[in-house]
Amino acid sequence: MSKNLLEQLRSMTVVVADTGDIQQIEKFKPQDATTNPSLITAAAQMPEYQGIVDDTLAQAQKDAGAGATQATIVKMAFERLAVAFGLKILQIIPGRVSTEVDARLSYDTEATVNTAREIIKQYEEKGVSRERVLIKIASTWEGIKAAEILEKEGIHCNLTLLFGLHQAIACAEAGTTLISPFVGRILDWYKKDTGKDSYPAAEDPGVLSVTTIYNYYKKFGYKTEVMGASFRNLGEITELAGCDLLTISPKFLAELQDTIGELPRKLDANKAEAMDIEKISMDKATFEKMHAEDKMAFDKLDEGIKGFTKALEDLEKLLAERLANLDGEAKVA
Repeated sequence: MSKNLLEQLRSMTVVVADTGDIQQIEKFKPQDATTNPSLITAAAQMPEYQGIVDDTLAQAQKDAGAGATQATIVKMAFERLAVAFGLKILQIIPGRVSTEVDARLSYDTEATVNTAREIIKQYEEKGVSRERVLIKIASTWEGIKAAEILEKEGIHCNLTLLFGLHQAIACAEAGTTLISPFVGRILDWYKKDTGKDSYPAAEDPGVLSVTTIYNYYKKFGYKTEVMGASFRNLGEITELAGCDLLTISPKFLAELQDTIGELPRKLDANKAEAMDIEKISMDKATFEKMHAEDKMAFDKLDEGIKGFTKALEDLEKLLAERLANLDGEAKVA
């Protein structure tokens, strides 16, 4: 009897859950889990996770001390909430969780490094080894340079919002642990740019981009892992079977689990090693030139940072409202 697609995918690729919903992680039991500001903001609004939010706010209020302003308490809680979700997730999964640096720091190397160190400190204070945490950083030149510093300190990084080969090469040369090229967002851009409604899975621009990056890494022996992310359809996932990791939403995890059929391996390190691929020497000037020439990568990186920034601002508002409610409940009591 044929196995379902999820079982077969797991035999050749590490499956990661792309969600902040702890119940979904318990259901699908992935190796790793990754979150982002949008996912944390969505999870924080679910009634079943109100306890995590309230506990984080209460602890921040206590630590801030008497007389602390609402803004101070919210800032402290905001900085801890992603870690609070990460700690819950790590109780379920055997592997690593990705926790994101504030997207508003994407062009500030020093601030990114300092924030990443603080996130790791919070995990370690709760008894979690840094080996089980990936710090998510946007793939700007400044973010990649921050990751280079952090990796030398044993702080492992997941470079996100990655759309172009130039970003991937810079990440590999910086020695980052992992990259997350965004398959579906690349498809979105091409559909809008060309006016085409759809692409066959094997010709999907996002699939082709990740395939190119994967083959480049394997050809030149880079240790940085490739984790395809942000999928719009099942075909994008099956066309990347064999990729180091794939981070998949609960919706597509369920679809893979419910589909019986053969899943052939599409990406193969041994085949990539034999390919004729030109090596590109990467420095800041080359990165900036290639980034300016790649309109899709330029547009999607900028859009992604703005989108994550808005999610963070929404989360701050949510925390401020919840803190006001908690204070009101305390006065009534």
